[in-house]
Amino acid sequence: MLKRQAQIHQDAIELLVLSACQTAKGNKMSALGIAGVAAQAGARSIIATLWLVDSKSSVFFINEFYKNLKHGIPKAEALRLAQISLMAIPEYNNPYHWAPYLLVGSWL
Repeated sequence: MLKRQAQIHQDAIELLVLSACQTAKGNKMSALGIAGVAAQAGARSIIATLWLVDSKSSVFFINEFYKNLKHGIPKAEALRLAQISLMAIPEYNNPYHWAPYLLVGSWL
């Protein structure tokens, strides 16, 4: 049985975090890679990466991002603050560590 449109929106994934490498790197089939496919499938918000990410800095980033969300900060601001936190650490202040993350979809 097919779900009604209202039910589909109600069941949509609010936030999908794809913190693995290159999950937002597109190709001819999908402009935003896996993140674009997830958005087309109905996920409201997706965090994805544009290039290969360092495991240690990625763990720090994701922890900061979720900590910010836990405090009621909107997704886009939580992302920005997590990036700033990475920039404040000398070994992670290179854009390679903090710049690959992007938010696709709803930023609230």
